[in-house]
Amino acid sequence: MTIGVIYGGSRENGNTEVLTEQIIHDIPVERIYLSEFEIKPIEDQRHVVGGFQNVNDDYNSIIDRIITHDILIFSTPIYWYSMSGTMKLFIDRWSQTLKDKRYANFKDVMSSKIAYVIAVGGDEPFLKGIPLIQQFQYIFEFIGITFGGYILGSGNKPNDVLRDEQALAIACQLRKTLKLLPTDNI
Repeated sequence: MTIGVIYGGSRENGNTEVLTEQIIHDIPVERIYLSEFEIKPIEDQRHVVGGFQNVNDDYNSIIDRIITHDILIFSTPIYWYSMSGTMKLFIDRWSQTLKDKRYANFKDVMSSKIAYVIAVGGDEPFLKGIPLIQQFQYIFEFIGITFGGYILGSGNKPNDVLRDEQALAIACQLRKTLKLLPTDNI
């Protein structure tokens, strides 16, 4: 099994990345930092003659990387009670991929995956982060991905999450689970 980690944060070594790295630091994974790519917003062309047109950005190169993995970890800060804008842009484009002939079996391929969500916020994330988790649940349900679980952490200033004992304990459990899986070298 292979693991792909999709980072949606805009701050290098932000709290969400720090918490995620507590889980995966010595597990073979492919790290994909969405902030390093150009992902243009979706232009909804579902009902236009000819459908979606090709977009000149990096989005498809990211899709090509994530579809190869068995497990996906979506790592996003909680921004305004939801996922980061970068993560949202990425997932919004799935609508286009679902109609793209080059990815004719996208939904089937994605439905074979297990996904986890790691999210950190500074304003009561254990309560106010629940809508974000529900949003991911609905996304995964629609696309057919198995939702393996989530971790919500508390942190605002750099490394604050390292004081969140509950999030660190859950991260430790997820780490143990992932380490038990047979993994391929990335």
